Amino acid sequence: MGGFSNFAISFSIISILTGAVTLYGYGFEMGGPLEMTLGWPLATVFSLLLAASMAELCSAFPTSGAMYHWTAALGTPGMAWFVSWMNLVGLMGMLAGINYSCAQFLGPVIGWPGERVFLLFVLLTVGQALFNLLRVQWVSWMNDASVAVHIAGVLLILGALWWGAPLRPVSYLWERSTGTPYAWVFLLGLLQAHWTFTGFDASAHMAEETENPRMKAPWGMVLSVAVAGVFGYALLLMLTLAIQRVPTGTSTPMAIAIFTGALGERAGMLMSLGVSLAMWFCGLSTLVSGSRTVYSFARDGGLPGSEHFRRVDEHGVPRAAVVAMAGCAIGLMAWGEAVPVVTSLSTVALYWAYVIPVWLGWRKRQEWIGEAEWTLGRAGWWVNLFAIVYTVFICGVLVMPPNALAGKTLAGVVVGLALLWWGGVRRRFGGPTWARHEG
Repeated sequence: MGGFSNFAISFSIISILTGAVTLYGYGFEMGGPLEMTLGWPLATVFSLLLAASMAELCSAFPTSGAMYHWTAALGTPGMAWFVSWMNLVGLMGMLAGINYSCAQFLGPVIGWPGERVFLLFVLLTVGQALFNLLRVQWVSWMNDASVAVHIAGVLLILGALWWGAPLRPVSYLWERSTGTPYAWVFLLGLLQAHWTFTGFDASAHMAEETENPRMKAPWGMVLSVAVAGVFGYALLLMLTLAIQRVPTGTSTPMAIAIFTGALGERAGMLMSLGVSLAMWFCGLSTLVSGSRTVYSFARDGGLPGSEHFRRVDEHGVPRAAVVAMAGCAIGLMAWGEAVPVVTSLSTVALYWAYVIPVWLGWRKRQEWIGEAEWTLGRAGWWVNLFAIVYTVFICGVLVMPPNALAGKTLAGVVVGLALLWWGGVRRRFGGPTWARHEG
């Protein structure tokens, strides 16, 4: 992959037409228009700090597996094993949430019954898995096309709403919800933005398949967050101003209600179809990233059945890893029952996988920073610290009610992993092969 393709896969997974639009109703219900006005830029800034901190580590350790390898280099095999599992759980939840949302948007457009949305979700996931079994270069082309689809889709929506919809006055953007205390519901509503700003680690996972990875992979991570932040903010503000009435008592995603209410039934459904296409691309890219994470972990013996998941075909595709990731996402959605629960689980699990190596790197910064070609210079120590503190804080917020099931599920996963580790894994798992050789 070139630098643009590396950026493209992270930008596709961030997918502002997935995260920002899918959970628009959730964020609006929590904090009202003010959630869109202030919540998104707040999450963008702190996501950039986290992405930049991870980009430095990516430049020093440009390898498939990303956070898993960074943690192994800076911590212990046990910490690396835990981080890799958190990364996998997060990616499974992300894939499940993306594709289920895609099914919710696509269903009304094609006349699919609402009570059978789970079946449509399964069909979409299976289709992505089949496509992922093709050549890596073909998937790379699809990711490049995804960037055009996302940017063109946002511009089309902005233009259609600006020219074709009656817009509310700008003062509407400062109205709040009636939830109390407001500061708390505002924080809960940040799930909308923070779930969107996950998956940018895909650029690091694809480092071994990228030209000049010490520079291009870090830039891919940072630019994907920055570009998504700008376009996503414009999209959210326009959607908010285009609200004709706040829908109640309906299972239809709020964004679809906004499209149809502002543009009419036919144009609204056309917008929903475009968003569905962007979501499908997003799921495809997430499956690429997830399968490479499975492969990287399996080649070091970190998974049950690792001998199968570390195999690649003649085109370099880890087929068993692709199938396993798709199957686990389907199972997780069946367990999680609702998109906000699954997205909360995936966000917190991924942020744990992000922040642990950043914390380790912050403590030992002088030991590895010389290997990095992409750095933050003297500001790096402070950027890392701010990213760590905020990430720990927001992880605590995002598992509070109404997303308590996500917190309970994650707690169960952590307990299960601890039992597995102390029950025998620690005696046979030594971390990445290179770490064992160095030891």
